[in-house]
Amino acid sequence: MPRNDSSTSFSVSEELKLIPRWSVALAFVSFVGIQYLFFFVLHQHHRTPMAVHIYFGASWGALVAVYMLMIGYISEDAPRRNMGKWLWILLCIVLQGGIGPVIYFLLRQPLLSQCGCCGTRLESSFNYCPQCAYKVSPNCGVCHESVRITDLYCTHCGHDLATDNSPAKLRAY
Repeated sequence: MPRNDSSTSFSVSEELKLIPRWSVALAFVSFVGIQYLFFFVLHQHHRTPMAVHIYFGASWGALVAVYMLMIGYISEDAPRRNMGKWLWILLCIVLQGGIGPVIYFLLRQPLLSQCGCCGTRLESSFNYCPQCAYKVSPNCGVCHESVRITDLYCTHCGHDLATDNSPAKLRAY
């Protein structure tokens, strides 16, 4: 049975927990404000069919609400990736039309983890801690390329991984 390792697997529920309550409240208020605009303000000035107001009110309201949720997500995600929180919030507000969040998701840094030995913040691509040389991910003992924990042989050079002395932390898998 495969092991579900939360540090490497993508979990939508974990990502949704990053959205702060103020962002949810702002999204709700924005959605209600757009509905008010389309049903009470614009409907009195433009006598178009009610179906048009329902369609545009719902679509624009949802679009603005999702944008507010995205700004909230970025405000929590940027600090955990060592990126400037306020810079990215400002870019998302200034670069309207979804351009700011698209740029953020294209340029965001990888998640950082901590070394189990000394606590240094590490990128996910690191095999060894740069401060204490602790082995944080499995790799081949010959070519030093990354391998999966379940691999018996290196996919790059064919080395028998069972002959490598892996730390007990990695052998437990």
